[in-house]
Amino acid sequence: MYTATKRHLDRRAFLRGTGTVLALPFLEAMVPAFATKAQAAVGNPPPRFLAMCATLGFHTPFLFPKETGADYTLTPYLEPLKDLRKDFSVISGLQHMEQNGANGHTSEMTWLTSSKHPGLAGFKNTISIDQLIAEHIGSQTRFPSLILGTGSESLSWSSSGVPLPAESSPSKAFTQLFIDGTPTEVAAQVRNLKRGRSILDTVMGQAKKLHDDLGKRDQEKLDEYLSAVRDLEGRLVQNEEWVQRPKPKVDAKPPTDIQSRTDAIGKMNLMQELIVLALQTDSTRTVTLRLSGMNAVPEIEGVKNDWHNLSHHGQDPAKIEELEIIEKAEFTAFAGFLTKLKAASLLDTTAVIFGSNLGNASSHSTTNIPLVLAGGGYKHGRHIAIDKEKHVFSNLFVSLAQRMGVETDKFGFSTGVLDINQA
Repeated sequence: MYTATKRHLDRRAFLRGTGTVLALPFLEAMVPAFATKAQAAVGNPPPRFLAMCATLGFHTPFLFPKETGADYTLTPYLEPLKDLRKDFSVISGLQHMEQNGANGHTSEMTWLTSSKHPGLAGFKNTISIDQLIAEHIGSQTRFPSLILGTGSESLSWSSSGVPLPAESSPSKAFTQLFIDGTPTEVAAQVRNLKRGRSILDTVMGQAKKLHDDLGKRDQEKLDEYLSAVRDLEGRLVQNEEWVQRPKPKVDAKPPTDIQSRTDAIGKMNLMQELIVLALQTDSTRTVTLRLSGMNAVPEIEGVKNDWHNLSHHGQDPAKIEELEIIEKAEFTAFAGFLTKLKAASLLDTTAVIFGSNLGNASSHSTTNIPLVLAGGGYKHGRHIAIDKEKHVFSNLFVSLAQRMGVETDKFGFSTGVLDINQA
């Protein structure tokens, strides 16, 4: 049993004292960020990483081929990718360990972290693989990472296990990436960054004094908070270096945000077009995109029922038939995206993982998750069925991180390294 022995702290007073700090992480999506010089040398393009998760899963019998190796028969979901067959691999048999959580969908929280029991009492998430990569190479680009979503939530988590905000507006993301501010706006950004650093210095001093007056649990929470503040200080310094540098110019019109909540494929396409531009201009080398499902009927011809309800099909053939229409539309959009990456000579250097946290959305199973790995210079054109002894999803993350220049042989609950070229 825990017994409080320290003095009571007025929570409202503390929030007033640090309110600016709590809002400051959103500056990551508001101003140019974190770097010295982009170092993409001509003839030696840098590696890039992109993770896209569809949170309502995929009906895997329509994705995984029955045959393994290169001579597999295209499944309904792979049919849109037939012209890119040599540019991707289908991977079956992977999963994170112990993903039973607060509800059937909390495994979304750990798709890129591998932490166990998401959302249950005592759960604390860890850093996501994209942010680990960004910590190591993010200083080489204006944005260390680009965190996007067709809804408000993201796939990305900080080193303190805090969810990082996703940008769901393509027009705002486009402005952040490519539209220079006026001289007055730039000067204001510099002032805000300097003011932010000043506030952080003050709060850090106050927080350290407060530390000794707190109980053990609160001290742990405060230590996590201070760690995040220190990380933010470093980012603010890097931000300031970029504010007065011109942003890259692109031959593309700013996108118009889709107002309809149910146009899921339209939103997916807009975000993917934005990602191509961000990678082309070397604005970032690490991207996540969370593709939200919905408790509504998506605007896709032939679909008449609620998407979430269809995902819980219970093997009802009529529901599965409608679900196939939705999910094939997602794979068609994905095929279009890979085609654009390839046309821009980006696919060979960009490792793209596209899949879901749910292996069977109907039962909320997190085993045998659907996964396609494209690009990245890997040996592709295969269906790779992972042996049960090597089924740990985060083993693949170790390999992907190493490819991005991160010197590590461990990530999350990995048990080894899954090298796709050797699988």
